[in-house]
Amino acid sequence: MIVEIKVPVVGESINEVTLAKWLKKDGDVVSRDEMLCELESEKATFELNAEQAGKLSIKANEKSVLKIGDVVAIIDTESQQGVTPSVSENKKTEPENSVTSKKDEQKKVTPVETKEEVKQEIKQIEKTARPERREQMSSLRKAVSKHLVTAKNQTAMLTTFNEVDMKAIMDIRTQSKDYFKEKYGVGLGFMSFFVKAVCKAIQEFPAVNASIDGEEIIYHDYCDISIAVSTPKGLVVPVIRDAEKLSMAEIEMKVADLATKGRENKLSLAEMTGGTFTISNGGVFGSLMSTPIINIPQVAILGMHKIQERPVVINGEIVIRPMMYLALSYDHRMIDGKESVSFLVKVKEHLENPIHLMV
Repeated sequence: MIVEIKVPVVGESINEVTLAKWLKKDGDVVSRDEMLCELESEKATFELNAEQAGKLSIKANEKSVLKIGDVVAIIDTESQQGVTPSVSENKKTEPENSVTSKKDEQKKVTPVETKEEVKQEIKQIEKTARPERREQMSSLRKAVSKHLVTAKNQTAMLTTFNEVDMKAIMDIRTQSKDYFKEKYGVGLGFMSFFVKAVCKAIQEFPAVNASIDGEEIIYHDYCDISIAVSTPKGLVVPVIRDAEKLSMAEIEMKVADLATKGRENKLSLAEMTGGTFTISNGGVFGSLMSTPIINIPQVAILGMHKIQERPVVINGEIVIRPMMYLALSYDHRMIDGKESVSFLVKVKEHLENPIHLMV
């Protein structure tokens, strides 16, 4: 019996996927439920398994874009001993005198008196030629590109900046890291402070946590915080649900779990759907300042950056402090300048007085 392995339905709005990698070879004998290949949608990577045992015949190449329902491979359940086709079957042979033929051909099109000169020129071009390669853009990369261009073109995006003195947070982390790790089994990072500070500031400025749907504004009475995570396949933004109700330890555990799943390409569609506000940390890559792009339909995004020691004036004296630039990009259709600046100042105040964030 011949069993067709097709691209399954993976999401309500997803119409195509990219065949990222084959885990089996053409002609292999596979077992039922054995993993055959990895498929990549615009939001997640998932595996395709064998529906029956038998001999595998591959029908789609790696990097090819497939529609939902397309046949990826077939399995012959009556053939339990497959043999992988020999490479020699498809090997192209070249006549022994091919080199001579090419030289003869070149002689025909090249005047005898300039033959040596042309040969030297060809050798020089070959030496200076710079290699390049082309790859099919993945479904995830295409989705991210489309999403960012849409955000840039369809929002009235502005960015306001401030800076925060990170000394208090760094002191708390130094004093509490061992206790925190021992008690909760996870490290005390910076992200939990920022998530808590954002959630508290949103309570005073709810428009920052809203979204736009056509000509309607949706105000969310909860904080589903999206965090930008870099993965081998590109940037994704999984969501910490009801972050305003979570403790510092619960946030850190959730961040660690989402980051691990992101690196292993195991984030589900549900974990990356929704979100009311986004936090992006370019500082982990060394960014000192940037203007993050809004994650539509959200109306604001906070950008964290590299902590760098700088001279600042405190109480009339110049001191060295670990400083971080903050950037808030916002949709001016929804948030005015005063509200955006006031929100960012409130986030700064919470971060510079972080004790109450841990309660």
